[in-house]
Amino acid sequence: MPKIPTCPTILDHVKQISISKLKEWQYLEPKTIKSGTLTWSRNGKEAGSIGIKSDMTAGQPYIKLSYTYNKDQSVDYKVRLVSVPSNLGIGKLWYFRCPETGKRCRKLYGAGKYFLHRDAFPNAMYEYQTYSKKMREMDREFSLYYSFEKLWNELHSKYFKTHYAGKPTKRFKKIVGKMKKIKSMGNPVQRYYSG
Repeated sequence: MPKIPTCPTILDHVKQISISKLKEWQYLEPKTIKSGTLTWSRNGKEAGSIGIKSDMTAGQPYIKLSYTYNKDQSVDYKVRLVSVPSNLGIGKLWYFRCPETGKRCRKLYGAGKYFLHRDAFPNAMYEYQTYSKKMREMDREFSLYYSFEKLWNELHSKYFKTHYAGKPTKRFKKIVGKMKKIKSMGNPVQRYYSG
């Protein structure tokens, strides 16, 4: 009997709210309250928007999300923010506390009515998890092959240190090693599509 096909939700394709973006947009500034709108676009067209308010003055800092779900349901709820000291001893690292799972996370996914931690969506996957073994292998090779220019630019950037105290730096050795591997592997397009 054939396997029943599954159509998982792909987390890479759903709307996301990221702590790093909120920090960049100054929603996490100490002792502030900030309101605004987050918008998503797809192919240059707006694909959705939500109202957001952060309150960093409360005893328990939070963000409040307000939006319309399925064009007719008003949704309005708070997501707590929690912090831990930075391991560098400089400031704090902020996390969301998922209202569903209670887990700390750096991203919330809108794969349903609410923005939640990825574990709140048991049938959801990242796109990479849907690839076959062969496809993952090809993806790794092509990614490495096409990263050569980026590696070369980093190696020749203005302030890149190739040596420290007369010895090659770890970063320098790693980049040179990757570049040698790319040169030795040849063109993956010819290898996969010749024949």
